[in-house]
Amino acid sequence: MTRILIVEDEESLSDPLSYLLGKEGFEVEVVDNGVDAVAEFDRSGADLMLLDLMLPGLSGTEVCRQVRQRSSVPIIMLTAKDAEIDKVVGLELGADDYVTKPYSSRELVARIRAVLRRQGEPEELVSATVQAGPVRMDIERHVVSVHGERVAMPLKEFELLEMLLRNAGRVLTRGQLIDRVWGSDYVGDTKTLDVHVKRLRAKIEPDPSAPRHLVTVRGLGYKFEG
Repeated sequence: MTRILIVEDEESLSDPLSYLLGKEGFEVEVVDNGVDAVAEFDRSGADLMLLDLMLPGLSGTEVCRQVRQRSSVPIIMLTAKDAEIDKVVGLELGADDYVTKPYSSRELVARIRAVLRRQGEPEELVSATVQAGPVRMDIERHVVSVHGERVAMPLKEFELLEMLLRNAGRVLTRGQLIDRVWGSDYVGDTKTLDVHVKRLRAKIEPDPSAPRHLVTVRGLGYKFEG
């Protein structure tokens, strides 16, 4: 059974959410602070984490950072409407998606199922290694190296970079990238893509502020130049 760890300090939100996900067939564990969230994840793991950003003990962004150092488990952030900066920081730390409070139960369950479905999809029968310019990817081993140096990369960054490298020299629209990496049923905005591109540039570009490889094509999208 798929196990979801809910990290939410407001019982008025966590109780109905736990009940809903239980009815949907998930195994659910709830913790109400950041310290216990990290401890519970280390002790029992999870297939997906729903993470509130405003938490006692450790903030949601710090929980995200610590969990991401240990695992590529999907993380969906639960954010307040006015927490735009927190959203960006969370995505930069490796969260896969965010849902804004107050959220609809239907939307949240759809997001959860979409993330889990992508996580469990079998790999297509394509080349096990991809290389363009200074970047080399070993798809089977989930290893990325830049100029021969290994670079840590969470799942969504890895999937985005793989698509760009497999289409090196071609412009990929923002819609194409979002559909392939986050799925055609993704209902968020394009800020998630922009944040992941920024994180990739920080890892593969000599000067991320003047990218030579992962370049923006104004009005269209992005392309990878070897």
